[in-house]
Amino acid sequence: MASSPFDRTFDPDWEGFLGCISRRGEPGRVHTIELFLDVEVKDAVCKRFDLAVDLDRGDPWFEQRREIALQRFLGYDYVLAGLEGLEMPYHEVVAEDTAGLARREGRAFIDQHTGPITSWEEFERYPWPDVEAVSGRVLEWYERNLPDDMCVIGGLTGHFAENLSWLLGYETLCYKLYDEPDLVGAIAERTLAMDSAVTRRLVQYDRVKVIWGSDDMGYGKGPLISPASLRQYVLPGHRALAAIAHDAGRPYILHSCGNLETIMGDLIDEVRIDGKHSYEDLILPPQDAKSRWGDRISILGGIDMDFLCRQDEGAVRQRTRETLEACQPGGGYCLGTGNTVANYVPLDHYLAMLDEGRKWA
Repeated sequence: MASSPFDRTFDPDWEGFLGCISRRGEPGRVHTIELFLDVEVKDAVCKRFDLAVDLDRGDPWFEQRREIALQRFLGYDYVLAGLEGLEMPYHEVVAEDTAGLARREGRAFIDQHTGPITSWEEFERYPWPDVEAVSGRVLEWYERNLPDDMCVIGGLTGHFAENLSWLLGYETLCYKLYDEPDLVGAIAERTLAMDSAVTRRLVQYDRVKVIWGSDDMGYGKGPLISPASLRQYVLPGHRALAAIAHDAGRPYILHSCGNLETIMGDLIDEVRIDGKHSYEDLILPPQDAKSRWGDRISILGGIDMDFLCRQDEGAVRQRTRETLEACQPGGGYCLGTGNTVANYVPLDHYLAMLDEGRKWA
């Protein structure tokens, strides 16, 4: 194995990680979290540090074994896993990927003008997944094979606002909220039934210790649809998933991009999220989120994506230390990027952020 980029090594500790998310005091070390790493980033880390050299690529569970090796190497206390077979067709457009670790097939985006459901006829014809028929084979494998010091985060579920936008198209959604609200409501109800069934299945697995909802609801200045519409069509879904998670003794954490100032009270007091992920400097840095809401929810991630990409490694290390100085005391904070480890984030900057977290520990 190639030499490690980290000055300090430690074993995963899912119980400490869970305690941190649940705000059970200040943890003994810094815990880290990410919504996900792009495939290109995973491949680059594994190649640079020979993480898969001793694994059999012919093993049908090679990807899962590599995922465990990768997560442990990077210092995470968990793997993220969900049910298989929940794919839903959307309208996408593809552009050239100009990232440093570019994907050859290009970068896909949801068509924001129109989606596969723009009428009641298309709603009735849409191929909704059958949750009872989808596979839990990966979760079942982790139940038997995940090391005892790691847990599973169950996800990603709860795409309520996103599915309204993705299935209708954002532009069409804005019209339908006024012209055909019953169609918007029908999509919301169908998504709620699907994601509730998914979450009920996730909490049946003992190794799943956290449920992660993912649902971008905003942009830099505010929510993508009105707070009233979010309260009518979106937040009831997250409230239902949080209740399922809480009834099973699991925290419910939420990833949501954008400025959600107008509904944060709803998310904390009504939905009862246990943690919030996705922060950026132009909206609200994690230090400010910790001071405002850290006594009620955990603050997850927050090292700004633009900063990670544009600044040098020394600045990344300094920003990480400053963030930990503000957010680590008292617990309820996990270190990570403001969004995801995308393939355009310089790999050395990402590793430097993780290394500073280890040094703080």
